[in-house]
Amino acid sequence: MIAFENGQYSVPHTLRGQTVFVRAHGAGASERIVVVHHGEGGPVEVARHRRARPGSPQICDEHFPPPPAGVLARQPIPRTDAERAFCGIGAGARLWLCEAAEAGTGKIRVKMDHAVSLAKLLGAERVDWALGHAAAYGRFAEGDLMAILDAHPAGVASDRTHRADESRSLAQGTSGWAALGGEVPVDGAAEL
Repeated sequence: MIAFENGQYSVPHTLRGQTVFVRAHGAGASERIVVVHHGEGGPVEVARHRRARPGSPQICDEHFPPPPAGVLARQPIPRTDAERAFCGIGAGARLWLCEAAEAGTGKIRVKMDHAVSLAKLLGAERVDWALGHAAAYGRFAEGDLMAILDAHPAGVASDRTHRADESRSLAQGTSGWAALGGEVPVDGAAEL
């Protein structure tokens, strides 16, 4: 990234540490910021951006190097007995630990110890499932794990289907329409 007239602009990462020349070209909506590098073959345009505003840099994704391999497949490496016990709960626990650390969650060790205690009481499989769901939905607060476990009690199917029918509906229904198209009373009086 380079700075020019209170704006920031991306340049190819291969030019890191090298000198580039920057100028504004045009005016108004057609104005562009042109970045030129003077290399062995002479001056070469390496980037062209719209004018950036302070706090809103102009970035071209192609200017950045590819991400390192394996970034998305990160795995925690337990170093203490407490960390080994937590990671031993299962894949959901390891995912929770990665996501909680990335989110900047506080008191992670206390929450890990609590999860290990719950796994001993309720079973590792159930707590691992809850930790996986907490990680997927970004639930890292103090009582979130217990709330998830309470919402899905053991032995109760979590795929219960609730169907609405006319006997339980809050809608007004269509019984008033049933008289439409029927016979009209002879005396001209209509039922309300």
